[in-house]
This record gives sequence, C-alpha cells and structure tokens, in this order.
Amino acid sequence: MPFTTRREDRPIDLNAAVEPVLGAVVIGFGVALLVLLVLVIVQGRQVRRLRRRLDGLTRGAEGKGLDAVLDAHVDKVYAVGREVDELSARSAVLEANGRRAIQRVGLVRFNPFEDTGGNQSFALALTDAAGNGFVVSSLHSRTGTRVYAKAIADGRSDGALSEEETEALRRAMSTPAATPGAAPGRDRASGAV
Repeated sequence: MPFTTRREDRPIDLNAAVEPVLGAVVIGFGVALLVLLVLVIVQGRQVRRLRRRLDGLTRGAEGKGLDAVLDAHVDKVYAVGREVDELSARSAVLEANGRRAIQRVGLVRFNPFEDTGGNQSFALALTDAAGNGFVVSSLHSRTGTRVYAKAIADGRSDGALSEEETEALRRAMSTPAATPGAAPGRDRASGAV
C-alpha cells in the first residue's frame, strides 16, 4: 500500500493559529485586569466608608458596640415596665382612697336670730362620692356661737336635720362627684368649687 497522507492525520499547528491574535488577546486580558483592579479598589474604599458609618451608628455614647447599646435599651424598657406597674398599683390605691375623700360640699349661710346682724351662721355638708360624711352647723348669736355636727350615710342623716342643714346636704349631693383623672378646681359651667 502506498504511503498517503490523509488530512486527518496531519498535526495541527496551534502556534500558527494563535500567533496572529496573541498580542490582541494579551492586551485585552491586561485591560480587563486593570479594569477589575480599579473596581476592586473602588469597592474597597466604599466598604471602608460604609463600615466607618456603621461603626459610628452602632457605637453607643460610651463607645460600646450595638449589642451593648441594645441590651441597655432592653434593660431600660423592662425598668420602665416595672415602674408603670408600680404606678398603676399606686394609682389604684389612690383612686380607692379618693372615693372616700370629701368630694361634695354644700354651704348655706343664714341668720337664725332677729337680733343679730348678717348671715353669720351656717350649715356645711361635706360628703364623699357615695354620700357619706357629716353636716356641721354653726349658730351665731350675740352671746356666743354653738357648733353642731351630724353624721351622713348614703346621703341621709341618722338624726333630724334643720331646714338649712337639709338645704346644705341637698347642695352637696347635687354636686357631681369627682371622677378619676378629672382635674380638680372650679366647674366652669356652674361656677362651683
């Protein structure tokens, strides 16, 4: 058989195929490397700048880290919660005591005797929100002053009341009792204290 060279058997010369474009490929890779290097430097600067900002935001007043700052805030939240619970309990006690405090007042001045001048005698009714309290009466005459007190329970006296004492009690009971959270002072609509 004669010796023939077939196309498939010939060796490929890679050097000859790559050599014309080798310079352009090396320059392209060099440019790509420089661009990537510049991008890495720019990204590094941005990361450092962001880290400084983050450190500034997460550093507490004493220079502690974010964990310490958050722990301090959580401790403060729990402390405030405990204080609110204590204040709520104290408020409940004050409201209970306030219901028994004098909240309604009725005053009637009068002149029981014809020989004295002016309304120097008075009947004063003082009750709590439930109508429990007392009526104090003062009768002033030329020879002296007498003071009387009568107990009031649920808006009624256990003994007989004079006309002036009854009017003082009626005025006291018609005054609205204070409600929790209402500001003390003058009732603007009626002018009553």
